[in-house]
Formats: sequence, C-alpha cells, structure tokens
Amino acid sequence: MKPLILYDIPSELPGNYWSPNTSKSRFVLSYKELPFETVWVEYPDIATVLKGLGLAPKKKPDSSDIYTVPVLSDPNTGALIDESLEIAAYLEKTYPAKSIFPHGSEMLIRVFDSAYLDSAHPIVRLIYVRVAEILNPVSAEFFRRTRSERLQLPWEEFSPEGPKRDGDWAYLEQGFNKGETLRKKSGGQWVMGDAFSYADIIMASRLFWYKRVLKEDEWARISSWNGGRWTKVLDRVQQECHLA
Repeated sequence: MKPLILYDIPSELPGNYWSPNTSKSRFVLSYKELPFETVWVEYPDIATVLKGLGLAPKKKPDSSDIYTVPVLSDPNTGALIDESLEIAAYLEKTYPAKSIFPHGSEMLIRVFDSAYLDSAHPIVRLIYVRVAEILNPVSAEFFRRTRSERLQLPWEEFSPEGPKRDGDWAYLEQGFNKGETLRKKSGGQWVMGDAFSYADIIMASRLFWYKRVLKEDEWARISSWNGGRWTKVLDRVQQECHLA
C-alpha cells in the first residue's frame, strides 16, 4: 500500500502540526493505522499548491474562491479530498477497518460536528492571537491579515486583556460545563458511550488545538475545569489513535 498524503500547515512548534482541522485527519489516519506522509504548506502558498493538484475551490460568502487544508491525496485510488469531515467519510468508506462511524452514526456525527464548531466562536479571537504567535513569519502575516478581513476587526482588538477577554473565558468555561453534563449522560468513556467514534476525534482535536497554541497558564486553566476531565479526554483519544 502506498502512503496517503496529508497537506497540512507548519508552525514553529516541535512536530509542526497544531491545526484542529488537519489534526482530525491525522487522528483518523493514525487510528486506522494507515501509512501517510505530510506535505507542509505555508498559508500564502495553499491556493497555488491546491490549484496545482487540480482541486476545485470552495466559495466565500462574497462568492470569491478560497482554498483550505486539510487535503488528502490517496495514490492507491487517485482520490483527492478536502475538508476534514469529508476526508473522514472517505477513509471510512475506503478503509472500513476500525470504524469511526459505528452503528451507522455518520449523519448524527455530522450534526455534532456542526454544533461543536459553532461553540468555539466567542473564544476564537483569543485563539487566533495565539495561533499567529506560533506560525512561521510568512504564514503569521497572512493569517493576521485574512482573519482581520474575515471578522472585520483590527487585529489589535481581537482579544484585548481586560473585561472582554475575561468574558470570553467565562463563556468558554460555560461551554465546557455543558460538555461535561452531556458526557455524563453518555454512559461510557466515549461520546457514544462504549464505542469510540469520530465524535471523540472532533472533541480531542479542539482540545489539542488549545493545548498547542495557548500559553502554558491558559491551558492549565482549561485543564483544571471539571476536575481535570479535559486533559484526560485528550490523553485517551491520543492513546486510542496511537498518538500518545
């Protein structure tokens, strides 16, 4: 079997990878024990590289083109897939061993993915500030400019210290408290009870993002919530995916 190829964004961190979206694909590939290689692409080069692969762009709300990673190339089938959820669905269909959508749960997990993405919005400005700090310079400049344009907000106003940031942290903690309540209802160690699934990877990838880009004391703050639950969640998923 030829190694699959995952397109990802590098950083100045040890091991390079940090993005929650590309991490989802990395977790799935590792869980299914599929061989893969990484091609690192800086932010300003993503469009050029993906155009070169023949990948069609997605559309922004203003109808302009946008190219994003992760992208997965499978030389065994000739497939080229973008977006982490579609990559997961492709890998599940093509390499069904060690299912990530057990008991026919793909549609349910698609709904979970959308809801979980929405829950990050209030704190995302602080996370963006921390992301820019760990990117290589050429990507950091691109990231600051494009995120300011997307949110129509000067970079300096993304997460100023004081009441605004305190409010973002309070909202994030409320979200984790809700997550803890839902986890207690699952009746097992995973989101779907006793069955490991892509829903666990979605959750762990967000936690991994926070751990990688936040300051040490900021991650320690999250780690202290709900009796240290969230560090344990991340550790369990990483062990299940052979990434501990």
